[in-house]
Amino acid sequence: MSNTWTDRGRRRSRHARAWLAVLVVMLLAACGPAASGAPSGAGSMSPSPTVSAVVDPSAVLPSRAPASGSITLYTSVQQPVVDAILAALAAAQPNVKVELFRAPTGELSARMAAELREGGIEADVLWLTDPLSMQAWVDQGVLRAWSPAGAAGLDPADQTDTFWGTRVLNMVMVKHADLTPGPTDWQDLTDPALGDAVAIPDPGFAGSAFGALGYFALHPDYGMAFYEELKANGAVQIKSPDEVTTGVAEGQFRAGITLDSSARGAVAKGSPVELVWPSSGSVAMYSPVGVVDGSENPAAAEALVEFLLSAEGQRILGEAGQEPVLPGFGGPEPGGDQARPDWRAIFGQQEQFLEQYRAIFGG
Repeated sequence: MSNTWTDRGRRRSRHARAWLAVLVVMLLAACGPAASGAPSGAGSMSPSPTVSAVVDPSAVLPSRAPASGSITLYTSVQQPVVDAILAALAAAQPNVKVELFRAPTGELSARMAAELREGGIEADVLWLTDPLSMQAWVDQGVLRAWSPAGAAGLDPADQTDTFWGTRVLNMVMVKHADLTPGPTDWQDLTDPALGDAVAIPDPGFAGSAFGALGYFALHPDYGMAFYEELKANGAVQIKSPDEVTTGVAEGQFRAGITLDSSARGAVAKGSPVELVWPSSGSVAMYSPVGVVDGSENPAAAEALVEFLLSAEGQRILGEAGQEPVLPGFGGPEPGGDQARPDWRAIFGQQEQFLEQYRAIFGG
């Protein structure tokens, strides 16, 4: 496989060591002499041997100065996840009020494009599903560069100078429980035996599907030929990963491409589906957050971003059933290898790939 792709699983230990190193540095700073301004008793905590052993994140992570006022968050993240984060933020920053607009990536992009034409995007913070959609707004000058405190703990591949990963999404396969043996890797979805019983989500609507498109388009073993084979075999495009999962559960399709969280949720509810982790790895992508350039309340906007990157924010994401971008904070364990492209290699090509996809599937 090309060096452009990495096995996220092999990187997790290096990532964990990097994050632990950041925590150790912060602990050492907190344990400095009284002349440094540390309060009486600072330095009584011993360094934890692992990130997961940290009980009180506020004891090791610097607290951001209190912010205040209103900000607007535009996001494509699932409502329960956003609700959990905003509830925790309200406790940490009680004087910050967050107005929320949430929509699928395609609808959110349409709103932002209209606002940009009319003079400027009304959001202060963007929290999106995939890095390709976010980079499109960077290219239009929407986001500003700065350095959140929590960025030091992130894998360099999970950040740029304008946006930072918060959680990891995995595109996998789902099959009906009655389909035996069923697909084991991506190419199996082009099997003529499946015909028009395969569903795929629309990359023009769902950010996760857009990220998967970038992966397949640039991958030497797939390319756009993968989508051409799917189409020739009768695969059907529907809007979102959740609709793919539902369609398979209801017997409308026999298999499809979806998010692991969607398939896992359906299994937990007793739906007759099975999550299939591709043998070559899921398409893993980071869900980025960034501050809009020209925000009227940058302090509060930055406070939200830094909360998402903090140990507390990562813990909340794990409790909400998400895979935190930092290891050691709970959440579901990957069901196998996680493969992803070098996102920077795709930046600038994503719209071209989307046009090529639409020439195949329409939309």
